Amino acid sequence: MPPATRWDIFCTVIDNYGDIGIAWRLARQLSAEYGLSVRLWVDDLASFQRIRPEIDPRQPSQTLAGVDIRRWDPAAAAVPEPEVARVVIEALACQIPEPYAQAMARQDPKPVWINLEYLSAEDWIEGCHGLPSPHPTLPLVKYFFFPGWTPGTGGVLRESGLYARRDAFQASPAEQHAFWTRLGLPPPKPGEATLSLFAYENAALPELLQAWAGQTQPTRLLVPEGRPVRQMAQFFGATGAQPGDHWHTGQLTVHILPMLDQDEYDHLLWACDCNFVRGEDSFVRAQWAGRPLVWQAYRQEEDAHWPKIQAFLDRYTAQVQAGHTQLLDGHAPAPDCGQALATLWQAWNREQGAGIAWPAFWQCRQALALAQQEWNNRIRKLGDLADNLVHFCNEKL
Repeated sequence: MPPATRWDIFCTVIDNYGDIGIAWRLARQLSAEYGLSVRLWVDDLASFQRIRPEIDPRQPSQTLAGVDIRRWDPAAAAVPEPEVARVVIEALACQIPEPYAQAMARQDPKPVWINLEYLSAEDWIEGCHGLPSPHPTLPLVKYFFFPGWTPGTGGVLRESGLYARRDAFQASPAEQHAFWTRLGLPPPKPGEATLSLFAYENAALPELLQAWAGQTQPTRLLVPEGRPVRQMAQFFGATGAQPGDHWHTGQLTVHILPMLDQDEYDHLLWACDCNFVRGEDSFVRAQWAGRPLVWQAYRQEEDAHWPKIQAFLDRYTAQVQAGHTQLLDGHAPAPDCGQALATLWQAWNREQGAGIAWPAFWQCRQALALAQQEWNNRIRKLGDLADNLVHFCNEKL
């Protein structure tokens, strides 16, 4: 069989931007780098518009970057049978409409059906990656495809040329100046730390703001509008907040940014000294930025998110410990940087103690930046998720 040329990706937007962010990155890469005809079915185009301003939520069909974008009502009938794709992807465990599944069953040969799962570092995903799951009543087989950071998984998303664009930006004062100008901000002052924060609400945020305000180094915190902005306003005694607002206390200055599209958010990650991120999409992009980062996992019932946090920390802190036990200036031994990172991540996700954990983490920033680069070099060898997915599906056709 020739490689599949038409792919359908279905996405239900659950967590504001993470689901659609991942689905869009995948769709765009499949179209641009593999010449595939990709339709992206999305149930919430308004959220999609926040990360891609070109999207018109009123339109049932539109094209962006070569991708055919369709407004999807999961309760409605699906596309006509002749348009069933050769590869069908349920992004992040959503479910395709039953009429569409029935149309798939009538195709000969049958489409390749993929359940693209959530990203995890847990050991068990290696044993489940690529496993088939026969449909209980239809002559169809669904395959589980697990992103991950180890051999035996699908890898993580990384489009071609990402490193080159990042390195060019970080090496170009002109590009960085243009970026700060677009945000309406001056470039960082000499000696000033620049942090970004894209997070869920977090009870530990006020104590972290206090820690930044009380340290000796001037710190600029950049916060795209979203969930923690109301907490920011309350901390500074304001009645509300909107993009363009800024506050100052002690050594800390906070700027509220507009919601950035994906490309500008990448620039923000590349421009900052440390990035607080959440969920899955921004977590992966912050890793590719090569800067120290702090991850806030999506909170789940019965603390089901904690095994995911610990599984990643086990792998990641081992990389930190192996490569960097001394500060780059060659003076006194560094604190245990792997432990410093784990302590802050755990405090941030428990929503208490983050202010106390921050100083040790920040002392390790140079070691953590180098460890991140080594980590990235390691996971690049796994191939990127889109490429691994294309090869997997072509083998099944």
